[in-house]
Amino acid sequence: MPLDPSFIGRTYPPTEPYEVGREKIREFAVAVGDANPAYTDREAAKSLGHPDVIAPPTFPFVITYGAAAQVVNDPELGLDYSRVVHGDQKFSYTRPVRAGDRLAVTVSIDAIKSLAGNDVLTVRGEVHDESGEHVVTAIMTLVARAADEAGE
Repeated sequence: MPLDPSFIGRTYPPTEPYEVGREKIREFAVAVGDANPAYTDREAAKSLGHPDVIAPPTFPFVITYGAAAQVVNDPELGLDYSRVVHGDQKFSYTRPVRAGDRLAVTVSIDAIKSLAGNDVLTVRGEVHDESGEHVVTAIMTLVARAADEAGE
């Protein structure tokens, strides 16, 4: 059954703050193979005008993906997560994520479409620090694959 488009615009409660640590940034940079010294060396980051190390551009996925679980697990929406694939991801920054940030995410459903029997769900995550300053917007597209003719 297709997802209900009346869910477009639904906003979920903000997540508990996630404290961004230097070691988490370093681990992420290593995992994605990015050797930019601004991710691991405070002095290198400071020389670029940052107060501490900054995170690679895709780091917010760590917290926005978890926040999107509110949408995925919403029983009223009825999304069959066993059929979901990650379709796309975009980030729009106000400023870089920095070590020491305490970030919360508020997710909303921006779009629901049906394409060739597949449900396409666009989820927006607004990331703010504890002072309320906007840091980054993450846009995630999830595709719930249509069941095959055998119903699987």
